[in-house]
Amino acid sequence: MSRENILIKTSWISTIGNAILSASKIIIGLFTGSLAVIGDGIDSATDVLISIVMIFTARVMNRPPSKKYVFGYEKAEGIATKILSLVIFYAGMQMLVSSIQNIFCDEMKEIPSAIAIYVTIFSIIGKLLLASYQYKQGKKIDSSMLTANAINMRNDVIISAGVLLGLLFTFLLKLPILDSITGLIISLFIIKSSIGIFMDSNVELMDGVKDVNVYNKIFEAVEKVPGASNPHRVRSRMIGNRYIITLDIEVNPHITITQAHEIAGAVEKSIEDSVDNVYDILVHVEPAGECQTDEKFGVNKGMV
Repeated sequence: MSRENILIKTSWISTIGNAILSASKIIIGLFTGSLAVIGDGIDSATDVLISIVMIFTARVMNRPPSKKYVFGYEKAEGIATKILSLVIFYAGMQMLVSSIQNIFCDEMKEIPSAIAIYVTIFSIIGKLLLASYQYKQGKKIDSSMLTANAINMRNDVIISAGVLLGLLFTFLLKLPILDSITGLIISLFIIKSSIGIFMDSNVELMDGVKDVNVYNKIFEAVEKVPGASNPHRVRSRMIGNRYIITLDIEVNPHITITQAHEIAGAVEKSIEDSVDNVYDILVHVEPAGECQTDEKFGVNKGMV
C-alpha cells in the first residue's frame, strides 16, 4: 500500500472513530449536565476535523511536481500540521473560557448523572485503540502529521482519564464544582499540546531538520569515498519526511572533470546508503585548498 493510501485509510478510520466518540460524549454530556464530558466531546470533534484535513492533505501531497512547485507538494503535510495545532488551540481556549465562566457562575450546580462515567470509560478505551493505531501507521511511513495526531489522541486519553477522575470525586464528595475545575485543567492541557505541535511543525517550514545527527552521517558517508575530502557547507532540509541535502567537497585539482563527476556521484551514493529517506542530493565540487572561508550557510565538520 502506498504512503498516500496509508494516510487516507488511517485518516478515515480516525474520522469515523472520533465521530462516534464525539457524538456520544456531547449528547451524554448535555443529558447529564457534565461540562467536563461536553468539553471532552468537543475535543474529539476537533479530531474529526483534523482527520478530514489529513485526508485532503494526503491527496494534495501526491500531486506530481509542477513549474510552480518544482519540489512537489509534500510540504503540505507541514502546513496541515500547523493548521491542526491552531484548531486544537482554539478548542482549548473555548473550553477554558467556558470552564471559568461556569466556576464563577452564581447558579446552583447539579451533580452530573452517573451515565457520564460510563461514556467516559468508553471514550478512554476507544481513544487508546485509535491513538495506538495512528502512531503505528505514522511511524511506519514516517509521517509527522499522523504522529502529531496520534500524540494529540494520546493526550485525549489523559484528558478523558482526568474527566473520569473528576466525575468520581464529584460523586464521592458531592461537589459539582469539581466537574468545572476538571474542565479547566483539561483546557490547559489541550492548549499546551497545541503549542507543542505548533512549535514542532516550525522545523520543516523553516527548512530545518529534527535530527541534527543527520550531519554526522553525511560527514561519515563522504569520508568513505576515495578522492573526496573536506565536506563543508552542508545543508539539509526536509520535504515531508524526506531530506534534501546540499554540500561542497574538495577533490584533487589536477583530475579530469569526468573523474570529479564520478567522485561526486560516489558521494551521493554513499550518503543515500547512510541516510534514510533522501529526496535529493546536490554535491558541489571544488579544487582542494580553495575552500572559501566567508561562507554564511551550512554546517562544517566539528560544528555538530
